[in-house]
Amino acid sequence: MPYKEITKDNVKKMGIVWQQDILDWNKDVPNLQEDFPVVHDGVMYVTSAKNHVFAIDAASGKKIWAWTPPKNVMDHINSLPWQSNVASRGVAVANGNVYVLMIDNRLAKLDAKNGKLLKMVNFWDHEPSIKLENRYYESSAPMYYDGNIYVGSSGGDNGTRGFVWAFKADTLEPLWKEPFWTVPERGKGWAKGKYTGGGSVWTPMSFDPDTDMMYFAVGNPAPDFYDADRKGKNPYTDSIVALDSKTGKFKWASSQVDHDVWDYDAAATPMILNAKVGGKKQKVVVEGGKNGKWYAWDAKTGKTIYDGVPFVKIQHSSVPSDESKVKLQWPGTPGGESYAPQTYDPDTNYVLIPGINSPNLMVAAKDAKEIAKDNNTFPGTKILPLPKDVDVSGTITAIDMNTGKKVYQRKTDDPMYGGFTSTATGLAFYGELGGKVNALDIKNNKVLWSMDSGGKQIKMAPSVYTVDGKEYVAVITGGTKVVVYGLGGKLKPGAVNKNAKLQGQADVVKVDPMAVYKRSCVSCHGDNLQGATAPNLQHIGKTMSKQDILNQILNGGDRMPAGLAKGKEAEALADWLSKKK
Repeated sequence: MPYKEITKDNVKKMGIVWQQDILDWNKDVPNLQEDFPVVHDGVMYVTSAKNHVFAIDAASGKKIWAWTPPKNVMDHINSLPWQSNVASRGVAVANGNVYVLMIDNRLAKLDAKNGKLLKMVNFWDHEPSIKLENRYYESSAPMYYDGNIYVGSSGGDNGTRGFVWAFKADTLEPLWKEPFWTVPERGKGWAKGKYTGGGSVWTPMSFDPDTDMMYFAVGNPAPDFYDADRKGKNPYTDSIVALDSKTGKFKWASSQVDHDVWDYDAAATPMILNAKVGGKKQKVVVEGGKNGKWYAWDAKTGKTIYDGVPFVKIQHSSVPSDESKVKLQWPGTPGGESYAPQTYDPDTNYVLIPGINSPNLMVAAKDAKEIAKDNNTFPGTKILPLPKDVDVSGTITAIDMNTGKKVYQRKTDDPMYGGFTSTATGLAFYGELGGKVNALDIKNNKVLWSMDSGGKQIKMAPSVYTVDGKEYVAVITGGTKVVVYGLGGKLKPGAVNKNAKLQGQADVVKVDPMAVYKRSCVSCHGDNLQGATAPNLQHIGKTMSKQDILNQILNGGDRMPAGLAKGKEAEALADWLSKKK
């Protein structure tokens, strides 16, 4: 709907209307950091890592109900901790039901009134390969369209085979007989090696009600930087794909990177626009890739209209397997543009692109044996710490749909991980990693309002909604806190719960790093870190950062074997050692 209450003239009167830290309701919630709150009929629904769901009165912040997945689901998720704390990016709400994906490849349907579980289906009951034990998982929001629920896949970096799938919303039975697979079965086509795969669809799809077509972005091939077993083109990875949503029948695809060795997913959800292009109205699909380039296609045919307009620094080369030969690769693995949504303003005909101007130092595996040795997540991938003098920032780029040319670009202090939500009054709202929420005048490239959220790491686009005619803007900050702004809001930003953990930190607190050390390290480094057959670690934090230490634990080096600790144990051990100064 067109949100018109907050305008360029009154936006400075915005303030905090309500704020609620979800940890105050459930201390076991990991974080909601990449969740996109959904508001329907005055109720806000948010979901956390490990798939807790909360229903909140969207005008007051009062809790209506909370749902925790059944014990058997939680036990299954926790049994494989290498992927137990990934993001959960939202729910779908339709016909009195709330739909949420479980990390371990299930789809649940809840009663929107009380949060009662109505039904849950396991993907592996219909397609046996799709299970957590095969390194599949779910991090996306499911999408509801015309009586059906659409889901994608996560886990492509682990060599899984990407897919999209449709289920009937009422029964949760498959709408299509099988998923639409984005990459060949391993050993067929271009997927030659034991660890090949990829092509995750880890962000929501878009749907065109005029044609019933659906459009989605497909992730990178795997292994990431090592490509000996996937030579040539790797369709449909790093592509936008269009299907008939009712049948799953293929319509068209367009590749952004034919052969990817940099982790350059197409990640952001494609936008379907009726825009003026070359002086005429046209239905188009637009999307910006992790490769740092923005594209536009004819929605029906897939014919390219604008072919790769750069919006961040691009300077990359082949990725070496020798660490001494690494070069900065721009963009790095986060983007370009990652999952953060763009927005479109019909009055100006501008698209706004959220950019991440940050490189990586990437190292490829030497051979297949090295991948097999590190038979864990992200085979073939190693990223070194950045030099301290690298300028990491973000960009906001406005492109005129009529010409495909940049109208303006503004630099932001932090990479733009969250993205935009715009209104009918020409305002684009966005949050920053530093914790501020802003309103940008799209036409004039001016920030008209800015306010602290009380936390850090806003990594989602704001949700804009109305209740009883009053317009609100909501963000999640500090990992677990919902902050809602509106005209006349008087509250001051409150502190985040002291127990809140940002994404990637939540599981670490459950690990005793000293116990990990005694089990894995003491024989070489000594019972008091004093060193024995390996170096003294009593002051290791003076010379190595947490990331450096973690890289050493995961990847080994010199005479130290790789993988003596993994996952959350490796994180906890690295954090503990980094404080030894």
